[in-house]
Amino acid sequence: MATPAATGEQDVAGVPFFSQAATFERLWPSIAAHVADVMERGKYSHGRKVLELERAMARYTGARHAIAVNNGTDALVLLLRAAGIGPGDDVVVPAFTFAATATSVALAGARPVFADIDPVTYALDAASFASVVTERTKAVLPAHLFTQLADMDAIAAVARDHGVTVLEDSAEGIGMRWNGKHAGLLGKGGVLSFFPTKTLGAIGDAGMVLTDDDEIAERAGILRHHGRMGKTIDHIAGISNLSGASGTNSKMDDLQAAVLLAKLDILDEDIERRAALAAAYTERLTGIPGVLRLPTVVERAVPTEPVFYVYEIEVERRDDLVAHLTERGIGTETYYPVPLHLQPCFAGLGHGPGDFPVAEAACRSAVALPFYPDLTEEQLDRVADAIRDFFHGSQS
Repeated sequence: MATPAATGEQDVAGVPFFSQAATFERLWPSIAAHVADVMERGKYSHGRKVLELERAMARYTGARHAIAVNNGTDALVLLLRAAGIGPGDDVVVPAFTFAATATSVALAGARPVFADIDPVTYALDAASFASVVTERTKAVLPAHLFTQLADMDAIAAVARDHGVTVLEDSAEGIGMRWNGKHAGLLGKGGVLSFFPTKTLGAIGDAGMVLTDDDEIAERAGILRHHGRMGKTIDHIAGISNLSGASGTNSKMDDLQAAVLLAKLDILDEDIERRAALAAAYTERLTGIPGVLRLPTVVERAVPTEPVFYVYEIEVERRDDLVAHLTERGIGTETYYPVPLHLQPCFAGLGHGPGDFPVAEAACRSAVALPFYPDLTEEQLDRVADAIRDFFHGSQS
């Protein structure tokens, strides 16, 4: 069987922001074997291959429970609902993150409350979190972005002081650990996203809830399948202390599980490759005028394990640089052009410019460069050279 066209097809004239063509070519025999197993069994959703993935991810992360769902956003919503979050509750989230961190709170029936971020990790700042806690605050949902975990000891201390439940948007956190514990297991539970560009990515949408809490695991498992327990026809979620709501359809497809199982075999290898690429970028970009900040891994009092999911830099004249790179066929991604508290969908919360200055500053200057295991040294050099040319040219 021929290798299928891969997501993010390689452009020989440029450098795409993301491609996994080489990975799929190398892994195709393993992927094909897993897919053939799915076809032979004839169970294409929520079947044996999904169960295999759940068990494999539980082993990899050390989670007591790994519950496969349809996508990362569903994982967040189901985690929140399974943790008892619903109408009348406030959940503190960072102002700088993907929209799903906050919209999942709204979808669970609760209200997102924004706080500022740490300027180095881009994650929720514990002091800002403490400043917005009220008697309505039920949970905090820090997002682990790009490279490293939020300061979970500091966040946990604030949460304990105020009786707040800690949940984690660890969608980008596969492989990241804090004092030996995997991302998503430092509070009541967390999530993983397997969106194709993630460190462990499927060929479509897929996600997972991680937890060591038996009750949350049971509730999340029920909610993902229309409120059903196993194959029973009794839809019990509405009477199971699950915010008074029925379940939904968020079962993972076995074809996505098949791809993820094949890619899981090389995950640690990919993580090492990402670290090497990050070091190469840093070496080439250090000292270039106009490059304001390169990724920095924070040293903690406890051992931590970072994973470079995105190589995010901050620069002067960000939008002009993006246009310059685009003209040269180099892909970029702006994470994030507008902070969440200034998004139209959250206008009703009453925020304005200046409310969360660190998040707003990041939105003005941050840009992500092409970064994935298939990236070659030659492509990386082309990106670095184009950035150097832009800033040196602007000085002449």
